[in-house]
Order: sequence, then C-alpha cells, then structure tokens
Amino acid sequence: QNCLSFCSSRDYSAPVSFISAGLRKAAAEELSDEDSDEDEKPVKQEEIPKEFGPKKLKTGGNFKPSQKGFVGGSKSFVDFGSWERHTKGIGQKLLQKMGYVPGRGLGKNAQGIINPIEAKQRKGKGAVGAYGSERTPQSLQDFPVVDSEEEAEEEFQKELSQWRKDPNGGKKKPKYSYKTVEELKAKGRINKQLAAPQKELSQVKVIDMTGREQKVYYSYSQISHKHNIPDNNPQQPLGKDSKPQGFALPELEHNLQLLIDITEQEIIQSDRQLQYERDMVVNLSHEIQKMAEVLSHEEKAISNLSKVLDMVEECERRMQPGCENPLTLDECAKIFETLQDKYYEEYRMSDRVDLAVAIVYPLMKEYFKNWDPLKDCTYGTEIIAKWKSLLENDQLLSHSGQDLSTDAFHRLMWEIWMPYVRNIVARWQPRNCGSMVDFLDGWVNVVPVWILDNILDQLIFPKLQKEVESWNPLTDTVPIHSWIHPWLPLMQARLEPLYSPIRNKLANALRKWHPSDSSAKLILQPWKDVFTPGSWEAFMVKNIVPKLGMCLNELIINPHQQHMDAFYWVIDWEGMISLSSLVGLLEKHFFPKWLQVLCSWLSNSPNYEEITKWYLGWKSMFSDQVLAHPSIKDKFNEALDIMNRAVSSSVGGYMQPGARENIAYLTHTERRKDFQYEAMQERREAENMAQRGIGAAAGSVPMNFKDLIQTKAEEHNIVFMPIIGKRHEGKHLYTFGRIVIYIDRGVVFVQGEKTWVPTSLQSLIDMAK
Repeated sequence: QNCLSFCSSRDYSAPVSFISAGLRKAAAEELSDEDSDEDEKPVKQEEIPKEFGPKKLKTGGNFKPSQKGFVGGSKSFVDFGSWERHTKGIGQKLLQKMGYVPGRGLGKNAQGIINPIEAKQRKGKGAVGAYGSERTPQSLQDFPVVDSEEEAEEEFQKELSQWRKDPNGGKKKPKYSYKTVEELKAKGRINKQLAAPQKELSQVKVIDMTGREQKVYYSYSQISHKHNIPDNNPQQPLGKDSKPQGFALPELEHNLQLLIDITEQEIIQSDRQLQYERDMVVNLSHEIQKMAEVLSHEEKAISNLSKVLDMVEECERRMQPGCENPLTLDECAKIFETLQDKYYEEYRMSDRVDLAVAIVYPLMKEYFKNWDPLKDCTYGTEIIAKWKSLLENDQLLSHSGQDLSTDAFHRLMWEIWMPYVRNIVARWQPRNCGSMVDFLDGWVNVVPVWILDNILDQLIFPKLQKEVESWNPLTDTVPIHSWIHPWLPLMQARLEPLYSPIRNKLANALRKWHPSDSSAKLILQPWKDVFTPGSWEAFMVKNIVPKLGMCLNELIINPHQQHMDAFYWVIDWEGMISLSSLVGLLEKHFFPKWLQVLCSWLSNSPNYEEITKWYLGWKSMFSDQVLAHPSIKDKFNEALDIMNRAVSSSVGGYMQPGARENIAYLTHTERRKDFQYEAMQERREAENMAQRGIGAAAGSVPMNFKDLIQTKAEEHNIVFMPIIGKRHEGKHLYTFGRIVIYIDRGVVFVQGEKTWVPTSLQSLIDMAK
C-alpha cells in the first residue's frame, strides 16, 4: 500500500514524450485513468497466467551477422525524424555522414535496433512484473526468450541436496584399488630412477603426529610403506545408536598387505631381471659383430705379413755369399718400395731399423767402398735420396738425431756415410775450399740437418780456426777472403768467432802501412759487407783514418805547381770509410790550408780568371755526395764570399775590369747548382719513399681539391703557394707558377684580362709550363 500511495503522486507509465510512435494524453484522460487505477486491487501471484511467468532473455536478440537489420524492423520510416523539419536537421546529417542508411540499424554490421524503444502501460499501480510480462511485440521480435523452468528446477534441486543428510547414515563402503602388472613395472622403473635421491634422505628422522599417537620414523620411505586401511577415516567413538564392527582383524589385514607388497616387489624384480637379460642379449650381439670384423682384419693382416716375410726371406737368401743371383742396392730399393706401396701398414709397424741393418747396410758399404768425396762430390746422392724416402721416420724431425735406434736412415748416414766424410776432412787443406764446399752443397738436401751441423761445427770450423791462427797477412800471397768467404752461405753466423782474430791480424799489418800502398784497400774491401757496420767503422777509424789525416797534412797546396798524389790517395778511400769521417778529415786537414792559400793569392793582385779556374778545378775533385754535405758546402761558400769581398774593394775592381761581374756570376751559378742538386735529391727521396710501399702512397692521397693541386704541382715541378694578404671575394689567392688563381667549390679560377675565368686542372698545368 505504501508503494501504491507513493506511485499515485505521479504516473510513470504514461507515454514518453520523445518516442515518435506514442502520443501524450490529455490531462482529463490522465485523471480518469488514475481514478480507475485506485479502484483496482493488486492481483495475486497465483492469478498470473503461465505465459507471463519468469522467462530467460536471450542476450543479443535474434540478430545474425548475415542480416542487414533486426527481424522486427518492418515499420515505415517515412515519419522517422520528422520533427527535424522544424530544425536545421543536424542529427540526420551527422548520421548520414557517418554512413547511416534509413531503415537499417546502427553499428558496423547494422546490428542495432531499428525502431525506437516502445513503452507499455501497466493496468494498475503494482510493482514491476505484477501484471505479467511487460515486453512489447517489437522487443519479443528483436530479443526472443526461452523457458527456463527446467533449468531453475535443476539448480534448486542441486542446492537443496547440499543440506540433506547421507541416506546411508554416514557409512562409506571401502574402495579397493586394482593394479595391473604393467603398472607395477612402470612403478618399479620410476622407483629405480629415484633411488639415488632416496638414499640421501634415508637417514632423516621423521616424527609423525597425524594419528592419535606420536610415531617416530627414521626415513621417508617408512612413511610411504606404513599400513593404510582402505577407509582412511578414523574410527568414530561408539555412541548410543552406533553398533560395534562385526569383523575387525588388523593383524590379518597387516599380513595380507605384506603379502601384497612382497608380490609387487617380486614382480618388479622379475621385470628388471628380464630387462637386464634383454640388454645383455643386445650387447652380446654387438660384440659378436665387432669380433667378426676384428677376426677378418686379423686374417688379412696375417696374410699380408706372411707375404712380407716371404719377400724378406728372399732378400736374405740372395745375400748369402754363394748365391748365384746376389742382391744389388737398386733391386733392394725396389723391394722396399713394393713393401711401402702394397703393404704400407705392415711396413710402418715393422722394425725398419733392424731390417735395414740386416739387409741395406752391407749393400751400402759395398756401394761406397771406393768413394772419394772431393773428386766425385755428387756420387750416391740419388740413391741416398731414394733410401731417405723409404727409411726415414716421418714422426721424427730430421734435426733430432739423438736416438739413432728409432730412425733407420739417420743411423745409415751416421754409421755408413759419415766415416768416409771424417776421413776426407782429416786430409783436407782449408785453403783449397772449393771442392769441400761443392761436396757439402751437393749433399745439403739429402743429409739430415743434425749431421750437417755436426760436420760444420766439429770438422770444418776447427780446421778453419787453426788455419786463421797460422795466417800472416804480410807474408801470405793468398788473401784470406778467398778461402773464408765461400763458406758464408753454409756456415753464416758460425764464422763470427773468426772475424775478431782476422781484424787483429789486419790491424797489426797496417801499423807500418802508408796510404800510397793500394794493396791494403784490395785486402780490406771484401770484408766491408762481412763485418758488422759498427765493427767495420771502428776498424776504419782506428787503423785507416789517422793514416789518411797524416797524408793530408803532408799535402802542399801550390796553385802554380800542385802535386795531387796525396789528395788522390785520400779520396780513393771514399766509400770505404764513412762520409762523416771523410768530411772530418777535409775540414781538419785540407780546407784550412786551402782557404789560407786563396786569401794570400787574392791579396797579391791576382788574375781572377785563374782563381775561378782554380776554384772550379778543386771543386771538381770531390764527388756529388761529398759536395752535398753541409760542411763542405759551407767551406766552398766561404771561398766564394772571400772572392766577392776581394773584388768588391776599389783596388781589385780598378786593376781588373769585369772581375766583379765574373765572380758574381760564378757565385750565382754555383749556388743555383747547389739548389738544383738539393731539389733533385729531395725528388729522389720522395720517389724512393713512394716505391717502398703502397701504404705510404695511400697515406698521401689528397683529401681535398687544394691537396690535389699541390700534388700535381709537385709532380710537374711547379711552384704552388699562397699570396699573403691578398684575397678575391673572400677567397685566398695562390700562385701556380706565374699564374694567379683562386679556388671556389672545387673549381679553379684563373685571372684573365678583365675577369676571372674557370679552367680545368690540366689546362692550368699547360699554361703554367
């Protein structure tokens, strides 16, 4: 009643004003409806028809994706939105702009409802659903419903069953689990895999407090094997209505459980044993196959070894003294080649050292019986090279000959070939080195390296050392380099200990030497490239340079009658002594006297033409390398300055007209020559640097256009330099030869008569030339 009185103040069931299909009633009609509603009584629930009972709404309606609209959209849409005729119609325009088509629903797939929502007026003022279903025909077409009474009944029965007691009185029948043999086998395999982790936990103390009494176990496995009754529920205390169990024998149950466990273990153990036997059968079958392969291999090896044994026995038979067909060294080599080609494995595994000692060594001794190495140095090289490929052990390095028992060829060379070499070296004279050097050169590729080192170190070097000690450079007519230098390719650094006594003997021989004796240069010149640069320079400074200085001191400079022998003796040593030592000699012993003679000559009213010839004549005595030295340049420039000062005085110029011009021209010419020579030297050095490596050339690649012009100018000997303090439109000006240019954005502009003209780089080079 409260609800009805509350609703009587305002009727919410009247049509809504914004629905196009409904019309608002007049006020009189509304009042009459209210009076009629007050007289009506609420309808009871039992009087509601079944068709208006609770229904379940299908969500989503009966819309299908293939449809263009809802089923219920059958009304005409001529009057839809007709009120917009009184407005600007913005709503309809916006809908059409977004793709709306009249007569179809909204949404991407037109799944919206077509007609607006309709309202349905209730009969009275009761609550929602009091008068039956309030759905309109349109909503029933758009969203059909299904009857949900059966589903509701099922849900109700399910909820109701949760509150009822168990009809069996709470007693559950025991459940029995059955296991097949296959499950037991699988369990046994799993337990076998987990055996290792269980061993680690076998000594853990566990307290079980899950039952009535506290129990102590000493491993987790005891917990897993403890007796479990099928009914896990604890025994309930006996009440008034409860009855005691009629059959309870825990001991019998325990024994039965033990029998079951034992049977399970026996099944698992039998399965493991069966699996082991199967694996053993597979393993034995593989072993049989492997043994069959080994057997076939061994039979083949026995067959090959028997053939090898027959060949070796044939060789031994032919080596007997009374044999009709004795074995030769070439035939023996062919037999060994056959063994190596056809029976390689047996040949590599056999003891070749003993085989070679028994068969090859006697034949090799017979072959070299009458051999003289110095007369026939290449005798036997081919046959020895063949035996090297047959007997040498590949696993050993050729220079490691410490263990001769492991390599047949090294033992052959050491015991058969080496004695002949020792005998010939003992009788050899070191000064006749040609035959011995040829002999070792012919055998260097055949003899093992360690044997060659032994010959050079233990046999050749002591003989040479002894001969050097007995050599006297003053009395011996054969120069020492003629029998020492041929050994350089073979011995190289081994001859270093001989150089020091040779230098000492040469230094003693040069104590009384005079530069006029040219034989000293012939003896020393072959040793320049043999001695180290430091030791050679020290030898020259100590023994030769002082003698040359004394010779220059004895030189008398006389322009009218000059003797040049002493000067030639000194200059002849250029190339033997260093350039710095020669320049030092000239600065100290020659130029002071030469400049002094020039000054005294200029002070006595000389003939300047003769002085010019004298100056040029002395300058021509020196090589270009000596003249290029800065100290020598300074001395000759000093002479030119003295001559210029002499002709600049009034007396000299008055006495000989034209002398000043001649001396000035001479000075200009000489200094220009010096400049050209320096430029040529720099160019040569640059070319040498470019030829030494591509890397240096790659480093000088021009980085921009200016660097490219600089490179081209250097290649064509053209001066390219900036003009200081001058610019054109903010760009630096440069001189390219005699042409003025500037560079702008990779283009060369040349100064013309009235304007700047762009030109190519090649044209610029042609104009500059």
